[in-house]
Amino acid sequence: MESLFVQNILGIDKPIVQAPMAGVTTSEFVAASANAGILGSIGAGYLTAEATRNCIREVKSLTDKSFSVNLFVPEQVDATEEQIAQAYEALKPFRQELGLSGEKVVLSSSEFAEQVKVVVDEGVKICSFTFGIPDQETISYLHKHETYCIGTATTVEEAIAVEQAGLDAVVLQGGEAGGHRGTFLEPLTLIPTMELLKNTIGKIKIPIITAGGIMTKQQMLEFLNEGAAAIQIGTALLATEESGAHPLHKEAILQSEKDVTALTTAFSGKAARGIVNDFMTYMANQSIAPYPVQNDLTKELRKVAGEQGKAEYLSMWAGENLNLAKPGTVADIVHHFISEDY
Repeated sequence: MESLFVQNILGIDKPIVQAPMAGVTTSEFVAASANAGILGSIGAGYLTAEATRNCIREVKSLTDKSFSVNLFVPEQVDATEEQIAQAYEALKPFRQELGLSGEKVVLSSSEFAEQVKVVVDEGVKICSFTFGIPDQETISYLHKHETYCIGTATTVEEAIAVEQAGLDAVVLQGGEAGGHRGTFLEPLTLIPTMELLKNTIGKIKIPIITAGGIMTKQQMLEFLNEGAAAIQIGTALLATEESGAHPLHKEAILQSEKDVTALTTAFSGKAARGIVNDFMTYMANQSIAPYPVQNDLTKELRKVAGEQGKAEYLSMWAGENLNLAKPGTVADIVHHFISEDY
């Protein structure tokens, strides 16, 4: 089943999915992943519908290979005016240091439904989801247009829920994974990737893609031998030439040692794993608004910090095994995972 899943359904040569890291998956990066024989993924979570359409078309102009679009399932925002005001107040020292104005931050709104329509309109045949499960109307609409749907789960219970909802495959996100947790059923848990895979095998019948701390060919083979249909890699590709990550982010990954990451809600209001920096440390005891409000409140701060070269205020997402990351092109890194004797 694994080979059929990889070749016939995902339409790729190698059992690897490029993690849909919202914010860094430029069209060049996604196309480079697809051209390297793995499943390229547009992280469209923060994009408007129109920006999603433009990115899809750009990727198509750079590759004729298979790729997917990843969307954030909308969540109910329960943030009071007081919470927002307190969170904004906590960010003032950083805003002042970066020279930002005191103007009120404009909160974003999801264009999820419109993005789903764009995926269908543009003929993308693989769509993945994070932060929850789409409603049945959305799933039926995508299936009606022969779009393969992939969910994300961080526990066995979530994986079962993904299958019961009618999604076609699931990404199992282990505790080692960098970036945002895909958790949608409380409580937030951090289960090691291999343990999560072993616990889930036999509990669901849909194909499993494992994600979280996978940086070497040996690790990949261990997961495939255990029953995963494919693996998903993010941190291993973050420092590549084509990656849209900030140069300081790439440098931090390539110069990192072990055990330099931690979970934080400081940047977005949702738990995410990144390289520990001054902002994360300071915000540990400060008021933080719920997701996605906190993300809106820190958006300009992160943008300007990048422009000013201040890595201590950037969200530098990375998985636990980031010290194993290598420089090079996407094709170079994929070659590390797949060699002649594979």
